[in-house]
Amino acid sequence: MGDNDKLRELGARKGKALNGGGPKSVEKQHAAGKLTARERLERLLDPGSFAELDMFVEHRCHDLGMAERQLPGEGVVTGCGSIDGRKVFVFAQDFTVMGGSLGEMHAKKICKVMDLAVKVGAPFIGINDSGGARIQEGVDALSGYGQIFYRNTISSGVIPQISVIMGPCAGGAVYSPALTDFVFMVQGANMFITGPQVIKAVTGEDVSADELGGAATHNRTSGVAHFMYSTEDDCFLAIRKLLSYLPANNLEDPPVLPAPDEAKDANPKMREIVPSESNRPYDMRHVIAGFVDNADFFEVHQHFAMNIVVGFARLGGRPIGIIANQPAMAAGCLDINASDKAARFIRFCDAFNVPIINLVDVPGFLPGVNQETGGIIRHGAKLLYAYSEATVPKITLIVRKAYGGAYLAMCSRDLGADAVFAWPGAEIAVMGPDGAANIIFRREIQAAENPAEARKEKIEDYRSKFANPFVAAARGFVDDVIDPAETRVRLLGALDMLSTKRESRPPRKHGNIPV
Repeated sequence: MGDNDKLRELGARKGKALNGGGPKSVEKQHAAGKLTARERLERLLDPGSFAELDMFVEHRCHDLGMAERQLPGEGVVTGCGSIDGRKVFVFAQDFTVMGGSLGEMHAKKICKVMDLAVKVGAPFIGINDSGGARIQEGVDALSGYGQIFYRNTISSGVIPQISVIMGPCAGGAVYSPALTDFVFMVQGANMFITGPQVIKAVTGEDVSADELGGAATHNRTSGVAHFMYSTEDDCFLAIRKLLSYLPANNLEDPPVLPAPDEAKDANPKMREIVPSESNRPYDMRHVIAGFVDNADFFEVHQHFAMNIVVGFARLGGRPIGIIANQPAMAAGCLDINASDKAARFIRFCDAFNVPIINLVDVPGFLPGVNQETGGIIRHGAKLLYAYSEATVPKITLIVRKAYGGAYLAMCSRDLGADAVFAWPGAEIAVMGPDGAANIIFRREIQAAENPAEARKEKIEDYRSKFANPFVAAARGFVDDVIDPAETRVRLLGALDMLSTKRESRPPRKHGNIPV
């Protein structure tokens, strides 16, 4: 065979791989409102940056009719590319090839790029669109999933791992996304361990695939997913933005941009956001917008445990992670889901050298039988553990209420906060003035001629003596009480001061977080 013949054969083989499952399968994919695997990578990555690996890999199964079946690319496209000029490793399952089902060699392709991502120190992104394990390959397919799960775990905290759900993701396949750092879902995609038909057969429950494991379910109820978008293009834009805040690996610092030309003067509008009445709600995101660069806040887990807000922003060009109570939802109380949400985000920021700013307005842990029997003690302990374990710069701003154990849980000085500020209206106490007065002055109130008036006086007396930031400042638990208008300037100064922070922990294999 001459050189020209060899080149023609190469072209033919490449063409077959590039066509995936063929025109009919591609047309069916498009009819379902979905892009093909290669189209998705073209939209996600910088133009012309994708370098494919293992295009010619073939399966080795000869059972159940597989000997005659050719599966271009083994149903998955893998390789390396760039996003905003920064290297990433990727895979995209090809639903046009046998439903994107995972077999032995399909898994080996994914494992190879996962290993390369760790060696090189670059983020790893997986686009999931698969009918699940390839049944014809039996235990070989199951082994493939196990090898991927193992690598997800070993890579955790070493490189950022992002999962994108753009079609079905069922059975064992769901655990790889669950082991990664962030899960993106497009509406119409779904994830579940046990499908609707099996559930109906076993339990009699009748539920649709979307109700069981759709994007809304996992973003709002289960908390499995962190982001949802109506279109694939919107999803890809969000992934690119997320990566703009993150380092390539745990040995690097997050990418710093030039600080915006924003005035460092006081911002009087910050004084108007928080109501003086401690029981009136407001949106904490307005406080965040008032001090971050360009008022740009990239919220994570937006639809889950909405009584706490987490996400990324920049301050003076530096990426930061923000954890903030949300008084607009359940008065900003901490509960089971909020504790899990915040603890996971804190540990991600700590693993990848992202400083953390905490905004506190918390009346306590949410009371109730469901919370107690559901394990609020165990779940709340995750938050305490995550803050105490974190060694990145930790800055806390007490905006209004900071009561009891919830004050401690939101990164108080005792849990390792490096800088603690408070606004003048902050109330830092064991409990709210109303409850405290009822307990401390119960007898005086009952014996008074006008108990209602006496109770009101005692509440104000307690508030003036204890529920203010100056008592904590006098003890050194608060570094400074600041004018809300100076928030950005003071946080910038603290972040700059802590930019070279180094802190170690006692040698150990690992701690035992109360999962």
